[in-house]
Amino acid sequence: MLIVAILLFAWLDEVIDGMKAPASFPQDTMPPGVVVATVLMFIGVVGAHEVARILRAKSVMIHTWLAATVAVLGILVVGLAPSDSAGTTGFAVALSSVAGSFVFGLLYAIRSKQVDGAIFVGAGVLLIHVYMGMMLGFLLLIRRDHSVWMMLWVLACVKSCDIGAFFTGTAIGKHKLIVWLSPKKTWEGLIGGMVTSGVVGGLGFVALSAAGYEDYSPWYGVVLGVIFGAIGQAGDLTASLFKRDAGVKDAGSSVPGFGGVLDLIDSPLLVAPFAYWAIRIVMDLSQPGADFVPPIG
Repeated sequence: MLIVAILLFAWLDEVIDGMKAPASFPQDTMPPGVVVATVLMFIGVVGAHEVARILRAKSVMIHTWLAATVAVLGILVVGLAPSDSAGTTGFAVALSSVAGSFVFGLLYAIRSKQVDGAIFVGAGVLLIHVYMGMMLGFLLLIRRDHSVWMMLWVLACVKSCDIGAFFTGTAIGKHKLIVWLSPKKTWEGLIGGMVTSGVVGGLGFVALSAAGYEDYSPWYGVVLGVIFGAIGQAGDLTASLFKRDAGVKDAGSSVPGFGGVLDLIDSPLLVAPFAYWAIRIVMDLSQPGADFVPPIG
C-alpha cells in the first residue's frame, strides 16, 4: 500500500509540474515538486512530533507545535531556496534558519522564567530543525533539480538495502554488526543489503535512461546504490541510538506494521544530503570532456 501511494504521489507530482499556474503565481507554470513538498512537510510534522516524544522521554520538554514549526522551516529553507542566489546568500539563509531555530528554542525554554533545562531544549529544537527539517529538505532539492523519478530512485536504493539486509540476515546472518545498539543486525545482512541496493541502483539508472528521464552510466548507479545502502544503515542505527537512549521501542504508532514515521524514513534521512551532492558529481562526470569516463555504458 505504501509503494502504491508513493507511485501515485510521484505521478501526480509529474502531472502538475509544468501545468499552467494561477494568475496570482509569480511564474506562468507550476514549479516542480509541489506534491513532493506537500508530502515531505506532512512527513516532517509527524516525524518532528515523534522526535519530540523521544526527547520528552529524556525530560527535554519540547511541545509538538514547536517541533513541527522548526521542521517545516528546515524543509522550506533547503528545498525552496532560490536557485539563482548570488554568492553566499543561500548559505547565509540556511545558517540564519539554524541560528533562528536555536534562539527560538531558548526563548521557548525560558517562557516561564525558569532556566532549568534551557540548554537541552535549545539543542533539542536545533536537532529537530536539522534532522527532521533540513536533511529531509534535501529530497525536495533533488526533486527541484531532477525528475521525481530520480528522487524515487534514491529512495528505492535505500529501502532495497533495508529489505535485502533483512532477508539476508534472517537467512544466513551469524556475525553481529553492533550488538550493543542493534542486536538483530549482522554483517551478512549489511553485505546482502548493500548488494541489493547496488543492483537496484544500476537497474534504476537503466530504467531512467530508457524512459528518457536521466542518462547516466548504470555503473554509476551501482556504485551510488551500494554507498546509499551503507549510509542508510547508518541512518537506521542513528534512530536506534535515539530510541535506546530514551528507552522507547518505536518512535510512534502512526504507520501500522512499521511503528512511526521515523522508523520508516530514518535511513533516507541520512542519505538525502549525500545523495544530492553525489548526483551532482555524477552529472559533472557525465558531461562531455569530463576527466573520468565510466568503463561501461
